[in-house]
Amino acid sequence: MRELVVISGKGGTGKTSILASFAVLSGRTVLADCDVDAADLHLVLAPEVRRREVFRSGNEAVIRPELCDGCGKCAELCRFAAVSRTGDGGGRYRIDPTACEGCGVCVRHCPRGAIEFPERVCGEWFVSDTRCGPMVHARLHPAAENSGKLVATVRQEARRLAESEGFDQVLVDGPPGIGCPVISSVTGAAAVLAVSEPTVSGGHDLLRVLELCRHFGIPAAVCMNKWDLNPQMTERIEGQAASGGARVLGRIPYDRAVTAAQLEARTVVELGGPAAGAIRRIWKRFNHNEE
Repeated sequence: MRELVVISGKGGTGKTSILASFAVLSGRTVLADCDVDAADLHLVLAPEVRRREVFRSGNEAVIRPELCDGCGKCAELCRFAAVSRTGDGGGRYRIDPTACEGCGVCVRHCPRGAIEFPERVCGEWFVSDTRCGPMVHARLHPAAENSGKLVATVRQEARRLAESEGFDQVLVDGPPGIGCPVISSVTGAAAVLAVSEPTVSGGHDLLRVLELCRHFGIPAAVCMNKWDLNPQMTERIEGQAASGGARVLGRIPYDRAVTAAQLEARTVVELGGPAAGAIRRIWKRFNHNEE
């Protein structure tokens, strides 16, 4: 069983649209949406949830008002300004769960033992069915942390699903950038496809992504989306990518059919057009390791 991951150096390059088309072209496969901070693969593939699980990570401090005597020790020690008076006239305190970093200092030093320290609920993850096969996806709560751990959970469940249901491949929609969730998405993958666009920032961010892949020893390939908006920049970025050891698999032209497909909640290859033809060729090269 192998994992193929599609990532990008920045958001908005068309990564998810390409991955969704790959899902259709693969026939039936296991999908994993690891862009847990801003998941959107479900908008195209319309999953039907068959299993829902709570994601917990870290702890958060919670004051029990019946035990709080308003001494203010917690507010004095909190360096994150997460503690404030309740404003009910009782002189007691409350903790803002968004500002709390879960360090536990207030819990340790509360003289009344009035502060609990339960596990923090940071989001939820799902196992669903789509027209392209089973999909594991997740939603991280606003301001919640540890997206890397949630990504690892999604990938682990996708691999387990592939093994139990007899699939030999997992397609992963990774997050943009080079941070913790990206590292969690690509480590151990069979291959990575990095999607870029012909802009200065697109080229710069692509090189950072490729450097990350080299660091972890992951084979990387590149495709340029909307390449015809700036052919000169496209050639420059492809040259830099090739010099860094990445395979250049193809170019996708600007195509209004991409927007039309999004409006219809369909993939690009299901609607057709010049971009669809280019994506089909890139998929063949990426899936079969062709130049």
